[in-house]
This record gives sequence, C-alpha cells and structure tokens, in this order.
Amino acid sequence: MKISGYQLFWLMFTMEFGMTAIFTLSPAVFLAKQDTWISILFATLISLATTFVAVKLSLLYPEKTFIQSSQLILGRWLGKLVLIPYFLMWITVTGVILREFADFVFITLFNATPLWAIILIMLGAVVYATGSGGLRSIARSGEIIGPVTAAGCIFVFILSMKDWDWYRLLPIYANTGIKPILKGSLTPASFLAESFMVVMLVAFVKKPQQVMKTSMLGVVAAATAILSMTAIVLLVFGPNLPAKFIYPLCSVVSFISVMDFLQNIDILIVVLWIVSIFTKLSLYMFITSYGTAQLFRIKKWRRTIWWIAPIVFVLSLLPHNTNDTMNYAKSIWHDWIFPINLVGIPLILWIIGSIRKKITLKT
Repeated sequence: MKISGYQLFWLMFTMEFGMTAIFTLSPAVFLAKQDTWISILFATLISLATTFVAVKLSLLYPEKTFIQSSQLILGRWLGKLVLIPYFLMWITVTGVILREFADFVFITLFNATPLWAIILIMLGAVVYATGSGGLRSIARSGEIIGPVTAAGCIFVFILSMKDWDWYRLLPIYANTGIKPILKGSLTPASFLAESFMVVMLVAFVKKPQQVMKTSMLGVVAAATAILSMTAIVLLVFGPNLPAKFIYPLCSVVSFISVMDFLQNIDILIVVLWIVSIFTKLSLYMFITSYGTAQLFRIKKWRRTIWWIAPIVFVLSLLPHNTNDTMNYAKSIWHDWIFPINLVGIPLILWIIGSIRKKITLKT
C-alpha cells in the first residue's frame, strides 16, 4: 500500500485547499478586513512550521506510523496515552467535516433533500474508497482531483478579472494593524496545519527522503491557491460583504458572468470542492481506521471501518445548524486542537525523540 511523492503532493494540496478556501475566509475577513491576504501569508508560515515539525517527527522512524513512533519515543503506556486526544480529534473532526459538507451541499445545491441522505451518500463513497483500495486508491483519486481542482482555481481567477477593483485592497495595514491581521491568520492556519496528517502517511511513501520536499510544496501550493481566492474575494466584494457571507468564495463564483453567455459556473466549482472534501474525508477515515487497528493490534484493519463509520454518522447529525459546526471550529478546533494536537505535542515529541536518538547512537 505504497504511494509516491507525487501522489503525496496532490493529497496534501487537495486536503488543504478545499475546506480552507470554503470555510475560513469569512472569519478571516471579519478580523483583518482588506489585509486578509497578509493574514493568509502569516497562516502559510505557521502551517509550514507545523509541517516541518511533523515531517521531522515522522522521519525519526520513517517505517513507523505515528501510532508506533509515539510509543517508541515515550514508552508503551505514555505513548498510548498521548494518542487519546488524536483519536478523539480524528473521529470528531471526520463527523464535523461530514456535517459541514452536508450543510454546504444543502445550501448551494439540494435544499429539499434531507441532510441525513446527503451525509449517507458521501459516507458510503468514503467507506467504499477506503475499504476497497485503502490509501492507494485515495492517493490515485487525489492524483486526478488535485490537478482538476487547481485548474478550477485558475479558471475562476481568469473569469473574475473583469470585476476586480484594486482600490478595494487599500489602505494596506493602516486601518487594521498587526493584531487583527495575526488574529485573522489563526483560523486558516489551523486548517492548513492539518498537514500534520503526514505523520500517518510517511510509512507508506516509497521514498521517505522526498517527504519533506513534497509535503512543503503541497502546503505552499494550497496556500498559494487560497491566497489567490482570498484576493479575488476582496477585489470583487471589498472587505465588508465577505465578512457577512457564509461562503464568500461561492458568492464570488456565482457573481461571475462573461458577456451574459457564461453564467452559473458555480455548479462546476461546487462539484470540484465536493470531490476535494471527499479526499479529505477518505484520508481521515483511513488514518482513523488504520490507527485504531494498530493501537488494538487488529490484523485486518478494514474491519475497524465498520465501527468508525456509524460513530461518524451519528456525530455528523448532532449539530443543529451551521452555527454549531462554526462554534466547534472556533471553541474546540481553534482554541484546543490546533495549539495542542497540531503544534504542542508534535514539537515535544520531536524534541524528545531527537534526544533519545542521539543518546542511542552514542551508546
């Protein structure tokens, strides 16, 4: 079940771009106004730092997944204890992403379809992709979905140019200051920091020495695409309207009209975002299932999918509306998971693991 560096690059790009572009622009614009593009630059630097730490941690034991390496670094019991917040994160985040997807599809496409039906359709596709081919099938789909998504970004960029007004980006910095800009960077940074997933993928890469390069390039490519989409939102609508929209990028695409002939292209873009979310959900499902099997020493890891899928389905039905999922992103993901699971624990494990490696080599 090995994947190439090229496939890892597109997995990182697809996983990072879709959700970040759809769900993080509105809160970022609310804080940073016309300087949101600067916030995205700060978010990119933060995510590159977290990716660097995650890859360095993985390369301490390149043939082991995070489930195994954490126990090698901290010992059997403490290593397992550290894994608890990660399993809680993977399962709950999968449920929340599934619900966010359903809400997005419900609002933009099928507002007469029950949410549970939309959730079941996507969950069925994710379970099939994960169970039938594992990481290899997910990587191959990402190899196709990634370039198509990138082409969609270029398509939107070009078609929106006639509606740009560069004065909507002015004044730069003067009206906001550093504090709102930094605060505005945290939400997109927390989504881009999901590149931490690489700690579970390095063991499956054919050439581990390429992981650092491909992972960093994947994050940079996704961040560049998000930066361009942020600039388009600001250039078309300015800093005030996007802060009030639920999905400002979707509103921009709906606004595009070329000579009253090319219109309603938002359907095509929505489909591209849906398949990118599919890739992300499949990755989360694989990581959670495979990690659970390793933790409990279950030989056939695919069996764990049938435990996890029902849990994820129930969790996706718990939020009452989009406000509940947004509150999860703000109060739990932003304030707890991001600083602890994606930044703090990996950094501590890398430091301890590096010290133990040096001591082992000396002895």
